[in-house]
Amino acid sequence: MAVKITDICIACGACIDECPVEAIVDEDDSPNDDGCYFVYNDKCVECVGHNDEPACASACPTEGCIVWDAVAGSPSHREDIGDDKRSAHTPVVE
Repeated sequence: MAVKITDICIACGACIDECPVEAIVDEDDSPNDDGCYFVYNDKCVECVGHNDEPACASACPTEGCIVWDAVAGSPSHREDIGDDKRSAHTPVVE
């Protein structure tokens, strides 16, 4: 379970401020050393239990910057989504 920040990120910091579990770090603390913000997969909970949708995606002003895997249908809980449905990244904000 995790969102991903793409390379079109403008580094505004909105996502970092909104993350309830502090799973997002800026380019200085990114383990990729690519100058982009980074989401720690092991910490990200897609805001399940915190918000109705990932808070970082709601706060992000850049269209298509924050993505997560598309899910077929409409499951009642995001935590019930298996890895098999989390293989392609699609934009959260359109």
